[in-house]
Amino acid sequence: ATLLHDDVVDASILRRGQKTANQRWGNEASVLVGDFVYSRAFQMMVNVDSLRIMQILSEATNTIAEGEVQQLINRHKPEISEDNYLNVIRNKTAKLFEAAAQLGAVISNKTKNEEKAMAAYGRHLGTAFQLIDDVLDYSSSENELGKNIGSDLSQGNPTLPLLYAMWNGDKKQAKIIRDSISNGGLENINLIKDAINSTGAISYTAEIAKQESELAINTLNQLPSSEYLDALHSLAKFSVERQN
Repeated sequence: ATLLHDDVVDASILRRGQKTANQRWGNEASVLVGDFVYSRAFQMMVNVDSLRIMQILSEATNTIAEGEVQQLINRHKPEISEDNYLNVIRNKTAKLFEAAAQLGAVISNKTKNEEKAMAAYGRHLGTAFQLIDDVLDYSSSENELGKNIGSDLSQGNPTLPLLYAMWNGDKKQAKIIRDSISNGGLENINLIKDAINSTGAISYTAEIAKQESELAINTLNQLPSSEYLDALHSLAKFSVERQN
């Protein structure tokens, strides 16, 4: 449901190399189907008959929506801070990962400490995932990525690679990036990609993602050893090594 709505808000035309639902069937169908999937999820939650599960998922839904609104408010604003950007992605992306991981602990009747550890794992994993997503927007090809390159820039969404290149580039580079965020569009995408590469913006963002991945792995120390723990460890590593 969140992906269907996200593609409408971002006017995306590709996801995983395929036409998005809104591109294929229009915004109206995408929004309505997204609403249907969302309401169906709540039906399934009620069937579980757990107030705790309802609490976690309703809070996650509210936080994700808040994050999307925050991103919309930040659109065309090159002056936002790194902390502001990180707060947005923790709300709009990482919260979903956090809720999913936490629910695994709740459903399997783990202790409160284990539940908190899983929630923290998901939060750090989701943050790392989104940071790498923003890196791939400028370091991957459209075929590799499976979606439009520079999609955030075309919407005027300031992401960390853009912001870092603007802060650390020369005056010409900074102006081009600032103007592109302010106005949206991809007219200067090649110059902006050059600035991102020359300023080390990719490496900087990837390093923060790696730190988040390591924090996710560290939380697993609070859980008993098992084959599932190994899978969670591998997932955290994959989140920063993926190419699409």
